[in-house]
Amino acid sequence: MSEVRHVLVLPDRDAAEEAAEAVGDRFGLHEEPQLVRDALAGEDDAEDAQWLVVLADADGRLDPKELDEFAAEWDGWREEP
Repeated sequence: MSEVRHVLVLPDRDAAEEAAEAVGDRFGLHEEPQLVRDALAGEDDAEDAQWLVVLADADGRLDPKELDEFAAEWDGWREEP
């Protein structure tokens, strides 16, 4: 079975850090989420970056709809694979 990864796209670092802290409690994750800065094409300024929260889901138990709702709490979304 291949490991599934979910990517939540959030508007800024603060939102990503808050979501990363909350996601483990809400969904009972076994692994710590990864935070990744995703600069928009051609931009170096941190203000022009989105932040990604990458969730490992080895068991395939995370519900994409629930993750969509969770990300929306921080004005973000779940990226479709």
